[in-house]
Amino acid sequence: MIVLASASPRRRELLSQLGYRFLVHPADVDEDQNPGENPLAYVTRLAREKAQAVFAGYAANVDAQKENPAPIKDVLVLGADTTVIVDGEILSKPADAADAARMLRQLSGRSHSVATGVALVSSERVDTAVEVTFVQFRALGEEEIADYVATGDPLDKAGAYGIQGYAARFIPRISGDYFNVMGLPLSLVNTMIEARLGLRHS
Repeated sequence: MIVLASASPRRRELLSQLGYRFLVHPADVDEDQNPGENPLAYVTRLAREKAQAVFAGYAANVDAQKENPAPIKDVLVLGADTTVIVDGEILSKPADAADAARMLRQLSGRSHSVATGVALVSSERVDTAVEVTFVQFRALGEEEIADYVATGDPLDKAGAYGIQGYAARFIPRISGDYFNVMGLPLSLVNTMIEARLGLRHS
């Protein structure tokens, strides 16, 4: 049984594209960056902690003999965390509209990276990996930024934009996995799940 440790509707939609049946169980973990922690280590740690927290909840239910949809040995929890990185700085979700506008100005006319940490946790082991995609923004005018912020779309997204929506018009090219920018690198995730389930094709 696969469990997605995320409340993100985008991750749910993306994982569905792989054809797996899964449950959704959001994780509640502290997402503050540790002092001196680099962005790739940060997203990898958060993905692992999310998956471990959800797995621990399932294990506790089994130990307490509560109702549980599967034996704990059959539970495989997928955690993920995505962030936007500019000059080594993490751009998380904006605090408000002004903060979103600030981030968009920072992204304007330049390339940045998007990193997603992925973790698979079971009773046997923990596997982690990270995917990085490079995204080019064209130069944005103040009116364009204001119009985009007014849609409300940037406010719940790392880096204040979503590539799959209105902001697609700002992005002339990317290098790497498109789905990674949306929040879940599908090829990487599928490879990891197949390896765990013994489904990898030769």
